[in-house]
Amino acid sequence: MWILRLNMTDRSYRLEEVPPAYRLLGGRGLTSTIVHDEVPPLAHPLGPNNKLIFAPGLLTGTIAPTSARLSVGAKSPLTGTIKESNVGSVWAADLARLGIQALVVEGQPKEKGKFWTALISWNESAKQPKVSFSPADEYVGKSLYDVFPQVHEALGKVHLASVGVAGELGYGNSGVAFDDLHDKPTRYAGRGGMGAVMGSKGLKFIALDTAGAPRREPANKELFDQGRKKLADALGEHAITKPKGGLNTYGTAVLINIMNEAGGLPTRNFSSGRFEGAAKIAGEAIFEGNKIRTKKELYNHACSPGCIIQCSNTWYAEDGSEIASCVEYESDWALGANCGIDSLDDIAELVRLCNAYGLDTIETGTTLAVAMEGGVAAFGDGKRAIELVHEMGKGTPLGRLLGGGTALAAKALGVVRAPVVKGQSMPAYEPRAVKGIGITYATTTMGADHTAGYTIAPEILSVGGSADPLDPSGKADLSRAFQATTAFIDSTGHCLFIAFAILDIASGFQGVMDEVNAMLGTSYTVDDAAKLGAEILRKERAFNEAAGFGPAHDRVPEFMKYEPLPPHNQVFDVPDEALDAVYGKL
Repeated sequence: MWILRLNMTDRSYRLEEVPPAYRLLGGRGLTSTIVHDEVPPLAHPLGPNNKLIFAPGLLTGTIAPTSARLSVGAKSPLTGTIKESNVGSVWAADLARLGIQALVVEGQPKEKGKFWTALISWNESAKQPKVSFSPADEYVGKSLYDVFPQVHEALGKVHLASVGVAGELGYGNSGVAFDDLHDKPTRYAGRGGMGAVMGSKGLKFIALDTAGAPRREPANKELFDQGRKKLADALGEHAITKPKGGLNTYGTAVLINIMNEAGGLPTRNFSSGRFEGAAKIAGEAIFEGNKIRTKKELYNHACSPGCIIQCSNTWYAEDGSEIASCVEYESDWALGANCGIDSLDDIAELVRLCNAYGLDTIETGTTLAVAMEGGVAAFGDGKRAIELVHEMGKGTPLGRLLGGGTALAAKALGVVRAPVVKGQSMPAYEPRAVKGIGITYATTTMGADHTAGYTIAPEILSVGGSADPLDPSGKADLSRAFQATTAFIDSTGHCLFIAFAILDIASGFQGVMDEVNAMLGTSYTVDDAAKLGAEILRKERAFNEAAGFGPAHDRVPEFMKYEPLPPHNQVFDVPDEALDAVYGKL
């Protein structure tokens, strides 16, 4: 395995042997370590000293189930903190197959406004990857749905990572797009503005061609196969992850009705915990609506090779044509309930436009909701929301303001109710109704992020135990444990959704550790998972502290402390001492 460095100043590259300190790292563990070690904490996120790192997980590129995940890391232009954004795609598996443990993008072109394609392929004679660069200016300023087919036709059987208009223009709300199993730009490392960092490097596409590249093999195949089977059996048994179970049938949007019933579905810019139109946009409505429109029952598909959970859905038009894939829970909520929109057609069109322009659907939805509260549009007006996303895609003054994200829009429009932490907007769980996830939002190193420590599992779904979502007691310990374990899972290359099964089925968790040990030649135990994750968190925290972040930034927005949330009429009453204890006891 190598570290591959792309220098965009002179469009050169070099391969490095993986240093001993990095040998046992992958995914988030490696991206955060390289950012910690190489990026000056006070560097401007869009300046020449920031670096963009792509790292497949420790198991990515193998036949371990649901393991084709990739971490994308840098200093975030949205938050100013360290950032890891996670995505599942065939591109991740291809990067690992090319023998690349981390791809580090450095420098900036001397020619401003120029964009390039980097093609990484396998050099059979040298038994190592090679890189070539070509101009990509003809693809700039266009929908990714239009340009992806053109690039595939020009380069042949490749897989793509790219930025859309949002990344080209340097929006804080810009992701890195990856092609799905049908070559469409629907898989996103969406959060934190990683697209803007890639755009600042003048890099439009990174294309991977694995022709001739060897497959990844574990050091201990027998142990690997044992672990793989344990995990696959657990995923196939658990009610949430099994075939035709909750995720495969209704997708992640199955949570719309669940969270609405719990009073924790943020509605109309976090002014209520219930949305009267929830049933119209929920996963059940998507399933039943597709059955009517396509004349057959449609179960969901994989986002990446080897995924056996298969929770990615598609919403179809009345004529049976595809509107958008995938209408995830977070996208469905952000562009739906949080904006007061109850039309799946409008929500799916908004998702499609975010994919086309390279925007994060969560940040887009929360920004639109703030704009609605600020008088730019009316809550529930899906057509006006679509117009506003087109403004972002066109780069108009209003579009650039909205492309800067929720915090910027709230400040510009004088909106007090700005649901952000460290500059990043909150996802689809209300902290006043689910106290543990509020602690995660406040304290994670990444800005408000549910995937950093998904306490929804025990608080709402009774997975891995059961906890009263309205009771703040003990939630600091709960969030800390979830944050540490999540950092480890993010490093393995497994999808975070394996947590549903491995938290309830001990043999599944042991299977993950068997897989990792088989790949690395280590002897980690289940107890080591949280310890390894805690090491990653400490590096991330150290970077943030050097960048000027401290305990005072580990807080939810002030309005949540004094504005009761219907229907429970609760405020966020977790003491500051409990928030400080999350990392104080790490």
